[in-house]
Amino acid sequence: MRFIFECVECGGHYLPPEEMAYPDGPASPVWCTACQRAMRAAGVQEDPLLARVALAAARAALAGRAAEAAEASERTARSDVRPSRPPRSRRARSGPGGVRSKLG
Repeated sequence: MRFIFECVECGGHYLPPEEMAYPDGPASPVWCTACQRAMRAAGVQEDPLLARVALAAARAALAGRAAEAAEASERTARSDVRPSRPPRSRRARSGPGGVRSKLG
């Protein structure tokens, strides 16, 4: 699974490369590619604290998705077990065991 980020500038969601590097430089966890180019052209530097917070949030979300996927696969692994429930009618409860006790 990969990190998904939200751009601080435009609010769009983006999926950077797994190695967090583009051919022309490092990928930003704060800005999408369009906003990163605009900020670089304007001379604005990325806030390192904001970048660390964005990476930590993406890691936490990724761990949460992995835990949910593991829990879902665990639930589907046990889905072949029939649930126990009471019989639908009195006739379903009658059987050889009930008859033998009344004869004896």
